[in-house]
Amino acid sequence: MASATAFVKIPRERIGALIGPDGRVKERIEEKLSVSLSVSSQTGDVSISLKPTTQDPSALFRAREVITAVGRGFSPEHSFRLLNEEDAVLEVIDLREIVGKSQSDQKRLKGRVIGKEGKTRRIIEELTEAHISVYGHTVAVIGDMDQAEVAREAVWMLIRGSQHRTVYRYLHKKRKELKKKKMELWETPPEKLRT
Repeated sequence: MASATAFVKIPRERIGALIGPDGRVKERIEEKLSVSLSVSSQTGDVSISLKPTTQDPSALFRAREVITAVGRGFSPEHSFRLLNEEDAVLEVIDLREIVGKSQSDQKRLKGRVIGKEGKTRRIIEELTEAHISVYGHTVAVIGDMDQAEVAREAVWMLIRGSQHRTVYRYLHKKRKELKKKKMELWETPPEKLRT
């Protein structure tokens, strides 16, 4: 039986981050997901194959997601959140789909998301507990479902031209809602959670 394979292309300048010092990042992905990675440093093409012993059919998809996250500018540590947390997701917003290939418009939108001296991105990350990467022509988010949803909406608000203070108000409101939801989950007896 032929083993399942997937392909991802990442920017060549991100290959070093994917491989890691002494190949440790690549090795960790291969071990954790029971896949084999073949990386072309010339093109940025990454081939992912399931090892014959792999029991988890989603390993291919999960490896592809982690590699995409590294390719979109996340550190390997932040990308590994996709491996270590069951409900962690990666959301990628391609700015070319919004403003086309205009470098100046992409730069303007990235500037709105990052904010002066990185303030806006830092506030989004602190209030949602998600990670944000602004790299190339994309803005990417890693977090659990709720965190990623709130962070993505904040980014979209900025892209659509909302004032920063409006976005901050939205984030503070959502943070309270998320904390309340977490507290309710902790206070719910286990037998109620199963129904």
